Amino acid sequence: MDLIDRYLNAVAAQLPLDERDDIVAELRDLILSRFEAGEDELGRALTDAEKEAILQEIGHPLVVAARYRKGPDALVGPELFPYWLFGVKAGLLVLLAVHAIGLFINLIGGPADAGRAIAQAFHSFFGAGLTLIGAATLAAAIFEHYGIRPTWLTKWRVKDLGAFGLSDPAAWGASVAATDKAKQTWMPRPRKGWPGGEYLFSFLATGVFVLWWVGAIHFPGLFHVGLRGEDAVATGAPIWTTLYGAILFYAVAQMAVDLASLVRPYAVRMRAAAQAVLAGIGLWLTWTIFEAGHWFTLTRDGETARIAGDWVLLDFDRLRAIGDGGRDLVGVASTLSLVMSWAIAIVAISLMFNAVANLWRLVQPERRSAT
Repeated sequence: MDLIDRYLNAVAAQLPLDERDDIVAELRDLILSRFEAGEDELGRALTDAEKEAILQEIGHPLVVAARYRKGPDALVGPELFPYWLFGVKAGLLVLLAVHAIGLFINLIGGPADAGRAIAQAFHSFFGAGLTLIGAATLAAAIFEHYGIRPTWLTKWRVKDLGAFGLSDPAAWGASVAATDKAKQTWMPRPRKGWPGGEYLFSFLATGVFVLWWVGAIHFPGLFHVGLRGEDAVATGAPIWTTLYGAILFYAVAQMAVDLASLVRPYAVRMRAAAQAVLAGIGLWLTWTIFEAGHWFTLTRDGETARIAGDWVLLDFDRLRAIGDGGRDLVGVASTLSLVMSWAIAIVAISLMFNAVANLWRLVQPERRSAT
């Protein structure tokens, strides 16, 4: 088999069967004409090295075959790549926050090897991050292959762009520092910015939670609390089984409202009504969880301790003494009980403000931006 046949066979293997013969014949004519031109110029037959050089000029078989292949030439084309990159960055920030919280809870127990706990958290984040990137790439490849372009990718306004600073960690830090420049950069003002922009990150974060809640993704080590010696395992109390469906409904409904806010960003009253209802449902869930009293059980080597709380724990003196708890199983459970009690209380207060703010929007006359 000569060089031409080897080259054409390599190209043909990458081509669809129904077009293979015609394309190979066209390439053969091109190659032979290039060889003849070279021979006429040199006045002699070409050596194998000279033929190889001409074939290399024509291009690698994979590249040449791609010129004839129908459809996109990339998994994520240049048009979709900026959106893919934003989604990946925002998703990784959500995963980073989740793993940071898990690591904090793990380190409360004072593990014998804190370095090992940190390494495990990094390994878990790395694996979850690769899964996220793979899922985003698969979605983008489907969009690219079938030419799918949702309206929110093609129809946009300059005022809508403030929300995309959510994927910039530097903007997050500046915002926490409450600098005016940071607020102007990525925090949309209530009446002049894009009403739906603030819900983009909420949609991504809630989506990750839903996938975790239904078991589609896992965070290894999330329910392992490091203690001095053998790790303790946290198991959910019956309240989570009882409220499983209600919590799933609440999260999916929140995603639906966030998505509607992206598609119809100026439906202010509709969004306010939906958010007020969701805040009410969230308050009911929060109250039910808090009143259950028992949230998790820590188990280590046959010994158990409850992570539970009540109104007594919502005391500032107890909160100031949070670092004074013991490092045994009971002490760690007590510390986590205090943390969870305050976390639930803060969520409840936030939901109440959310409900009041959205009810206030409903009774206010609707205003539109002049631009």
